[in-house]
Amino acid sequence: MQQLKLMALDQEDLQVISAHLQDAVLRIADIAYVPSDSRFAMVVNRFDWVGAGDGGKRSKKEFQRLRTALRFDRVLSAKFKQIKLSAEDAVLELLAVQFEESSKPEGYITLVFAGGGAIRLHVECIEAEMRDLGPVWKTKNLPGHEDGGDAAAET
Repeated sequence: MQQLKLMALDQEDLQVISAHLQDAVLRIADIAYVPSDSRFAMVVNRFDWVGAGDGGKRSKKEFQRLRTALRFDRVLSAKFKQIKLSAEDAVLELLAVQFEESSKPEGYITLVFAGGGAIRLHVECIEAEMRDLGPVWKTKNLPGHEDGGDAAAET
């Protein structure tokens, strides 16, 4: 698998990152907001949708996950909804990364998680990076959403 390094400086770029991070899983302990640096970051286990190819019709042996870092700069504040930061071993499943402009270029980036959790970042502008860190490992589970998804069991 080719490792990705993507930058987002506008809403369209952020949608590309969101697509690659759909169904990523992470522990709450792998989330960090550093107000003094205006930075928010997290490390996730990203599902390789590109490698899964045809929507999961391939052999289960071909499904893969890999460690990936996501960083946002120029963050003015971070608010957490239905996420208990003290529950460090709790696992979240990322569904989407969205942007809502308030006054150009300022706005809100929302990380939407399965089960209703969300992180809302107030940002001066979109300035994000997604970078694969490795390693890559095989998984038998294809993420699904009808029954709440099975990806959350994998970390």
